[in-house]
Amino acid sequence: VFQGRILARRLVGQETRYEVDVKTPYRHRFPLVPREYVWVPNTCSCPPLREGGEYLLMARQHVNYERTLNRILLQDDGYARPWTPREDRLVREAARHC
Repeated sequence: VFQGRILARRLVGQETRYEVDVKTPYRHRFPLVPREYVWVPNTCSCPPLREGGEYLLMARQHVNYERTLNRILLQDDGYARPWTPREDRLVREAARHC
């Protein structure tokens, strides 16, 4: 789970790649760098993320069977909400309990 600002969107084959400026990592099981690519396995903009917008994203690490591909995947039914101070407060409170 992290807060990020969408810098760019690009269609790559049948997937969408977002360049994200990672603002605040809340809880992560894999290391995040300040700028990441987040992949969505479709081209229909689901979930809808607009360039310049800040979002609270819950993504997962995707490593393929051969271990040659390691990326951050935001599934089309994944958690992506516009970031607000309220979302920040809720995530911080939940992190204390988890």
